[in-house]
Amino acid sequence: MEKRMESSALTDDRSRRRRAAGCMPWRKYAVIYKSVLLESLQYAANMVMGFFSYFIFIFIFVKLWGYIYQTPGELIAGYTKEQMIWYVMMTEMIWFGSNAASVAGEVSGSIRGGNIAYLMNRPYHYTLYVLTKYTGEWSVRLPMYMMFAVVIGTVMVGPLPRFPLAAVPGMALCVVLGLTINAVFKICISLLSFWIEDATPFQWLYDKLLLVVGTMFPVEIFPIALQPLFKLTPIYTVCYGPAKLIVDFSSKKCVEILAAQAVYLAAGGALMLLIYKKGVKKLYVNGG
Repeated sequence: MEKRMESSALTDDRSRRRRAAGCMPWRKYAVIYKSVLLESLQYAANMVMGFFSYFIFIFIFVKLWGYIYQTPGELIAGYTKEQMIWYVMMTEMIWFGSNAASVAGEVSGSIRGGNIAYLMNRPYHYTLYVLTKYTGEWSVRLPMYMMFAVVIGTVMVGPLPRFPLAAVPGMALCVVLGLTINAVFKICISLLSFWIEDATPFQWLYDKLLLVVGTMFPVEIFPIALQPLFKLTPIYTVCYGPAKLIVDFSSKKCVEILAAQAVYLAAGGALMLLIYKKGVKKLYVNGG
């Protein structure tokens, strides 16, 4: 009789927790975000070390584009020298400030190390947990790099001409969506570790594609025949779109990029959940 009562009480307790989690599932992710944010703030000083690498990278590109733009007022692919340098500074700010490699490393490491068998039974969706944790991390890193980029950009190049302060919320939304889309696709690639031993080569190809096309050089630099193709890839929504709006804002372009980001985020999120579901199913079939 006592065992039945204990079993009934345990079942009721589980049911209450499930109902509570089902009513407001976002609260657990809010708690995860807050805890990661507070933890990152404690180690914010360590991130300053990355400023040196960022500065060296930008210094090289300032000299490079200064040499290429020999005539004052010259345009290359529709960009002035100031716009081109600021474009590179903004894309590299996103690259250094987001540290998206941590997402790939965490997911791949969890799968190959076997920790995924423990993590997937937690009271949250594993992929959403990784996204929330990553968001908490870049919420500290990115503003720091942004302030540093503004300072060195103003000193070395000068302020952006005709920068629309009223459009900053739209630019910020575009940057946040770009970071999220990038993380989603990196998680998708890392989830391939359910089937292959190491997904690092695929991560390397993806990162180099983003770095060369859209980060170091805007899409307009490349042949006209390739530009429509690039706009159908994550490059357009992850790095090129946010930086383009910052250096050359237009309402039409903003709507176009945000619409593309919404499509990519929906498609990437659905793909991420599908791959994870099939990977977990394979894990169960093989006995963990």
